[in-house]
Amino acid sequence: MTQLDPLLPEAEVDADDRPAIDWPTDPWDNADRTGTVERLRRQTRPFKWTVYGVLCLSIVAIIIAGAVGWWYLQRLNPPGDAGPVEAFTVVEGETLETLSQRLEDEGFVEDAGVFVQYVENKGGLEIVPGFYELRPSDHVGNVMGRLSVPPAQTSRSITFPEGFTIDQMARRVDTEFETLTSEGFLAAAAPGDYTSQWMPPEGVTSLEGLLFPDTYEVSNADTEAQVIDRMIGIMDRVGSQEDIVTKGAALGRTPYEILIIASMIEKEAKVPEDRAKISRVIHNRLFVTANNPDDPFPLQIDAAVLYGRNQLGIDPDTPFSEVRQTPSDWNTYLLPGLPRTPIASPGRASIEAALNPAPNPPPGDPICRDLPQPDQGFYFFYVLADEDGRHVFAATGEQHQVNVDAADAAGLLG
Repeated sequence: MTQLDPLLPEAEVDADDRPAIDWPTDPWDNADRTGTVERLRRQTRPFKWTVYGVLCLSIVAIIIAGAVGWWYLQRLNPPGDAGPVEAFTVVEGETLETLSQRLEDEGFVEDAGVFVQYVENKGGLEIVPGFYELRPSDHVGNVMGRLSVPPAQTSRSITFPEGFTIDQMARRVDTEFETLTSEGFLAAAAPGDYTSQWMPPEGVTSLEGLLFPDTYEVSNADTEAQVIDRMIGIMDRVGSQEDIVTKGAALGRTPYEILIIASMIEKEAKVPEDRAKISRVIHNRLFVTANNPDDPFPLQIDAAVLYGRNQLGIDPDTPFSEVRQTPSDWNTYLLPGLPRTPIASPGRASIEAALNPAPNPPPGDPICRDLPQPDQGFYFFYVLADEDGRHVFAATGEQHQVNVDAADAAGLLG
């Protein structure tokens, strides 16, 4: 057996010749510990929790910001459509804070504080007392926009059609405006400080027929009296433009009488081409009455009789034959001349017709052929001729009766 040199490296010793050596045990040779590195827990855990905490706080902040933003937007612009326009009055001495609180209390904005903040961010609001028209639950920007326009600059259009009476105008005002009432309109139209230059100096105080029918711009600062004053002014101007004084005098009529005639034309004529002929019938009958006071030729204008019925408060369902026998200042079947006042507000076309009646029919006209003097035909009668409202005219009662029978057979006479 070869003697091993203890100084030789282990790799040079034959494995078959290697002697069993009892090596001392090294604690580092434990297989369970070899290759394992212990982590530094005390250094990593604080960092992890810091990151986690920051992340959680960020998420919470985002949620809170979103909730606040959503809440704020809901106050700025409430969900759903804004409500219909309503009147809102800004009173004298109002501050932004008191105004905002009233806006919230009355449902125009969702939150008074948000409205104040919004207004301040937009540069403020000049608060002008007066009437405003706002929509409940509207965007605060719209509310601020409407309040930014002074009442005198905020207007709406209202149309009074030709042929409207004062009562009808009052009802329309009450329907169209929150700031004006029918009661206020009628009170302003009652005898008082507002008069027309066409009104007779005495005997008449009603403004019926003296308010020009037209479309008017009415501001939230206007009163009923101001609207009426403007309507009177327009009628005065239109009368002057139509030369109502000179032309009326040529017909033997005052300006007020011309407006009475024009009002009846307005209510009777349904198509433009009939206006001047109806005017001629009225003037012809008035002429006969004036020259034969013992045998007057009543106007027999149904519209005037119906106006008198309304003024007297007679039940609208009362048969016309009965109303026609009831005395009134507008019953043109019983009166020998014109009714006491106009029966409606005439438009320019009816005033023109009243001042410019159509000529009487020429000698060759069919209604003149059966007259004793065919060259002296006159328009004295008219009745509905078709469903469009056209009238047929006649010179004699016999001709008129034929026309009435035809209208009745056609179902035109109700």
